[in-house]
Amino acid sequence: MLLKALKTVSIALPALLFAPWAASFTYDTDSQAAKAIVAAKEAVDAKQWNKLPTLAAQTQGDVLQVYADYWVAERAVQSAKNVFDVPVADAFLQRYNGTYMADKLRAQWVIAADESGAFNKIRDLGEFVWYNREVRCAKLEARHMTGQRATSEEAMADFQPGKACWAMLDQFVADGVMKRDDLVTLLQDSLERNQTKTADRVATLLFDGKTLGRYRAMMSSPANWLKQYQGKATGDDGLLVSIALVRLGRDSPTAAARELEGKWGARLSEADAGWAWSQLAFQAALDHEARADTWYQRAGNTRLSEGGYAWRVRAALRQPIIKWDWVQTAIEWMPPPQRLEIDWQYWLARSLAAQGKTEQAQAIYQEISDEFHFYGQLALEELGQSIVAPPAPSPVTEAELDEARDNPHLQQAVALFRLGLRREAVPQWNFGLRGLNDRQLLAAAEFAREQHIYDRVLSTSERTQEQVDFSQRFIAPFEGQVTAQAKSINVDPAWVYGLIRQESRFVMDARSVVGASGLMQLMPATAKYVARKIGMNDFSPSQVNDFDVNTRLGTHYLRMVLEDLDGSQVLASAGYNAGPGRPVQWRKTLGRPVEGAIFAETIPFSETREYVKHVLSNATYYAAIFTGEPQSLKARLGEISPR
Repeated sequence: MLLKALKTVSIALPALLFAPWAASFTYDTDSQAAKAIVAAKEAVDAKQWNKLPTLAAQTQGDVLQVYADYWVAERAVQSAKNVFDVPVADAFLQRYNGTYMADKLRAQWVIAADESGAFNKIRDLGEFVWYNREVRCAKLEARHMTGQRATSEEAMADFQPGKACWAMLDQFVADGVMKRDDLVTLLQDSLERNQTKTADRVATLLFDGKTLGRYRAMMSSPANWLKQYQGKATGDDGLLVSIALVRLGRDSPTAAARELEGKWGARLSEADAGWAWSQLAFQAALDHEARADTWYQRAGNTRLSEGGYAWRVRAALRQPIIKWDWVQTAIEWMPPPQRLEIDWQYWLARSLAAQGKTEQAQAIYQEISDEFHFYGQLALEELGQSIVAPPAPSPVTEAELDEARDNPHLQQAVALFRLGLRREAVPQWNFGLRGLNDRQLLAAAEFAREQHIYDRVLSTSERTQEQVDFSQRFIAPFEGQVTAQAKSINVDPAWVYGLIRQESRFVMDARSVVGASGLMQLMPATAKYVARKIGMNDFSPSQVNDFDVNTRLGTHYLRMVLEDLDGSQVLASAGYNAGPGRPVQWRKTLGRPVEGAIFAETIPFSETREYVKHVLSNATYYAAIFTGEPQSLKARLGEISPR
């Protein structure tokens, strides 16, 4: 009992005290220090900076003291008049070097220094683990400004709209790092995503004042601008004409295609015309129009965005008669990193097999079939094998588990989870996994299971390379209750678990940005509707996170969607995520019955597309675990008809 009590108080005690009898880490959420941590976080959120020093002093000796001290140091960096002289931050980095919060403070300091143009300070802060795009842009600009010239490839890889990235882009244009072609690429890709404000900012760097004015006039009314245009449609003018045609195509694709094929086709350069055709094709592909494939072929091998390359293949797969040689060509035109992704390797193998190139196809299937992924499963079936759970590795030993329990980074994460500070806890946990081998990752996952933090169990176990434990990766908490509920209304328990794993990753109080709640992520209106339909007269919105209520309503809703969509788990999974009306519309555009894998791959919503693939892949593995029998993802996907 003494050892357990000591472990609760602090992580600074010698590890020898705990091995080999260490109890699982616990954290007293009612302690004065824990309450001070919560109050300090609330003060940060409310920008009540004056409260932080007093609250930080109350956390002395606590496992989470580093967080309170970080918030004090972070504020000092943000408010410093001289970013080279912030003693509080220097002291923090010296005391907490090697922690996640020290990394994060360096990142905050980089951003503050970048805003001040203090590039030498950014260089002096050195390398660290915690990066986002803004930090990478600031670091790259600082490296460039202190003597190591950057490249346009580095800038293009790091750029996304944000203060530090725009500052980097401005500097790199002035210094000639970014060329016209780079800016054209940024402009075109921004317009493809309809990010018109970003496009306008790029246009200010690309065009001179007169041309910029014409660009803005064109964006305001592309149809009128095209009617009045009298130039040669070359150079910047050719780019403006192609953009005008693409913008026109957003409202009237047929009219834009007619203009491009007639008046402008011969006047535009091959690159400008090709890009315009690719953008009309992209819009048509998202709408599941058959002509998208023809338009993509008209575009030729022009440069596309990552999404454009993907949709060129998807448009070909949706055709009434698939031209597999064209599917192969479209994949081979992708840039190498994208072409080598498992999705496109699978469809490349399918195209080769359809053309009788069996040996080449089999080699690709073999290469990707050991991936625990939607397309890895399909590749395995193409090789004539069924889907089973892999053999379990040797169990985690008590010594290995004790090592995970004694990991201070993981202990801090557990304490944050206990305080309900999930946004802070998840990256803290992930930081603690750096450099761990497979056995250590399995032990960390078991530590998370011991703490009932189920999303960390599967996320941690997914990182292993050689030793794969499906009892962790496809953990099934509450199995008896969920399975009984699913079976009582004739819903496949494996599918329910596959959906929960994707929806909430077993976080009981998960809440999405749109307001969905609980294990099965129910929207308030949906929960109320289902409760009324099944006669749950005592339901109130406050019950939606309750385990029994959430799973009862969620499984009933899943059953309703399944019945409305002809018993197809593909359609019902899509309907659960995007609303049951959308898969109805998507199937109406089919020109023929298609295999479920093609339907899933050509869902126009990125989130729903990945969601359906993950849910069905998860369900197949859960079925293998629950039944102990070989499974078929292809059979689960079935065929989708254009009804």
